[in-house]
Amino acid sequence: MPTLKPASLSQLTSAYPLVTTATVQASRDFFQQHLGFEVVFEASWFVLLSRGSTEGGTVSIAFMAPDHPSRPPGPEAFSGLGLLLTLQVDDARREEARLRAAGVDIAYPVQHEPWGQVRFQVRDPSGLVLDIVEQAAPAEGFWDAYLAGDAGAGHG
Repeated sequence: MPTLKPASLSQLTSAYPLVTTATVQASRDFFQQHLGFEVVFEASWFVLLSRGSTEGGTVSIAFMAPDHPSRPPGPEAFSGLGLLLTLQVDDARREEARLRAAGVDIAYPVQHEPWGQVRFQVRDPSGLVLDIVEQAAPAEGFWDAYLAGDAGAGHG
């Protein structure tokens, strides 16, 4: 099998998901009020939001109205299916309690997952699932079946 040569994008300055939705302003408000994002650019049909991370980087997301004439071809209005945006935090339980107290509907209550995450989920007004996770210790032995003898697993 040939070895693939890595390719790179020239002068990549940023990358962010763009959610096509009729709830541009409500999604903006949700990300500002509950998640600490700030507006970077806004027009009546589009908003780009961003915030710094503890790792020194920037996390961004954009929302765009489905009926604007400058909309690029392809992104139909988001249906709420098939996309999950993971936001990694230091304390998922604290964040769930804070959002619940603020009246945010919790779609998936906080759980300590056996593979090593504490997570919960909420939906923004566009229907986007926000998977809010904290890295944690996995259940004893959880990864053993995946790490030991992995090469032949599932092949008869």
